[in-house]
Amino acid sequence: MQILYVEDSPILRQSVSTGLKRAGYKVECADNGPDGLDLAMVHEFDAIILDVMLPGMNGFEILRRLREEGNETEVLLLTARSGIEDRVEGLDLGADDYLVKPFAFEELLARLRVLMRRRFGRTVDDLHLGNLRIDFAARRLFVVEKEVSLRPREFDIFEYLAQRSGKVVSRTQLIEHVYDHAKSLSSNAIDSAICNVRKHLTGAGANVTITTVPKRGYVLDPPR
Repeated sequence: MQILYVEDSPILRQSVSTGLKRAGYKVECADNGPDGLDLAMVHEFDAIILDVMLPGMNGFEILRRLREEGNETEVLLLTARSGIEDRVEGLDLGADDYLVKPFAFEELLARLRVLMRRRFGRTVDDLHLGNLRIDFAARRLFVVEKEVSLRPREFDIFEYLAQRSGKVVSRTQLIEHVYDHAKSLSSNAIDSAICNVRKHLTGAGANVTITTVPKRGYVLDPPR
């Protein structure tokens, strides 16, 4: 899952982004308001973690402009301002959640999981597709309760397809969300990774398949 993190504190930006990457998220960072807004407008993110007090443009203004443009990406506001008026303003502008600094990193992760469940219409961190069970919080995949061992990048790809089961996902979307907007990605890197995931699924007896849709991308087909 691709996260945009806009935070002007170098220390906090480094520590939080490192923790998010270790938790399996792909993270794009900005250290000021205008750059954060530009990134949010240009790229498709699964969630945005947005500090309120930013140089150049505050988080409230960024949020207002995003919503005015019809951008519905889940937004988690981070701020040292704990007053009820600030929380109300942020939520009224369209924020999905609000976390006051200082915060426990584990709580940030928990709130992100809630946003991801909401984004994809789930109520729990497990997703069942046919005889598959995906534990998003633990980043584990099971076929009839037997764990399937996927490399981190392979799990990232499968996770993204599973979240959009039945919908075509383009190579561009995979690059944006799985490969951190990679610029020098080999043309067959995604095909190779998809092939490996297919082998793992077939070998484990999964009853879902990943289908290549010519000139469009890939789709995770539910069992028939």
